[in-house]
Amino acid sequence: MQRACAAALLSKGITTILNPGSSNDDKAALDVITKLGASILSIGPAELVISSEGVQPVGDELNCGESGLGIRMFTPIAATSGKSLRVTGTGSLLTRPLHFFDEIFPALGISIRSNNGFLPIDITGPLKPASITIDGSLSSQFLTGLLMAFGAAGAGDAQITVSNLKSKPYIDLTISVMREFGITVEHDDYRVFRFPVKGEAFMPCIYQVEGDWSGGAFLLIAGAVAGRVRIEGLDPASTQADKAILQALRSAGAALTIEGTNIECEPAALNSFHFDATDCPDLFPPLVALAAYGAGVSEITGVTRLEHKESNRGITLKEEFGKLGVRIDLDGDLMKVLGGKDLRGNAVHSRHDHRIAMACTVAALAAKGETVVHDAEAIDKSFPEFYNQLKQLGASISSN
Repeated sequence: MQRACAAALLSKGITTILNPGSSNDDKAALDVITKLGASILSIGPAELVISSEGVQPVGDELNCGESGLGIRMFTPIAATSGKSLRVTGTGSLLTRPLHFFDEIFPALGISIRSNNGFLPIDITGPLKPASITIDGSLSSQFLTGLLMAFGAAGAGDAQITVSNLKSKPYIDLTISVMREFGITVEHDDYRVFRFPVKGEAFMPCIYQVEGDWSGGAFLLIAGAVAGRVRIEGLDPASTQADKAILQALRSAGAALTIEGTNIECEPAALNSFHFDATDCPDLFPPLVALAAYGAGVSEITGVTRLEHKESNRGITLKEEFGKLGVRIDLDGDLMKVLGGKDLRGNAVHSRHDHRIAMACTVAALAAKGETVVHDAEAIDKSFPEFYNQLKQLGASISSN
């Protein structure tokens, strides 16, 4: 949804987005593109219509809310304008490191001043595409922003060389969205990215937003531990990284049935599993909920990708699941979850992290006794319908 909003901004004309999202991150993206010159002609649960003539800022400040993707994607896009702009955010976004921009923007002709590598950021463009080399180990979202901005600015022969790229499937998603909007991006095994067709421009289209595997993963885990769940609209052939939850569910022995884009999951005798989440770190929270109910010790690698999320998720998962009676050991890049024991209800805290709130809730569905999730409204960041959907499945959930 956020990528489609960015592409609609960069397209001259009217774009229709089908199945639009309504999370706080999605709302922040819509606010940003309107500040950058787009107009929302109509919006509803089934369809969003956006008109744009490209990046033409109408103000001098952009607020990306708490969206990590938003700040990393829209900052380079905003820099395609020649106007001086301040980019900021709220909550946990204020503590996320953005030194990347300080290091890269001067090579692209962009003047930048940050708060010692943190928000707010003051930028003055316009971005001038040039061949650069970047480090992709912190987040692939920086590369997403550069690809979008280079495409909008007419990349020409400029190439982006990337070392240590993480979360490659998210780049596949970016390239897929750009292709739908008329921009071709090629790469050499994710090391060198180029724009082979000269003169291409973002073009408006009718774009259908896929069902979200990141949110769907929590519902599938709920099915594996608490009761049968059938989800419609998740495409197993998607480029989304988090479809890998299916692999983890199979490894854990969950009962899965897949018919096209309809997936059923129901409880079974779960066992421990091994899973590499380096390229899909957002799966760590639901994976821990799954591992908590699997007999034995599950091992999940990729912990170093968790430090700069809404919370330091490795430590947060260890501490909050510990309150439910689940032991988690952290050893460098490895997380070990000692599962298979009865979970007990308790008071936990989301740490203002949407995925922690959902993970604790899913784990609580089959725990003994009542669990209270404090700051539960953190889910609004990505999945505001989460609790209501669990209620529709028969879960006993109340709010204060």
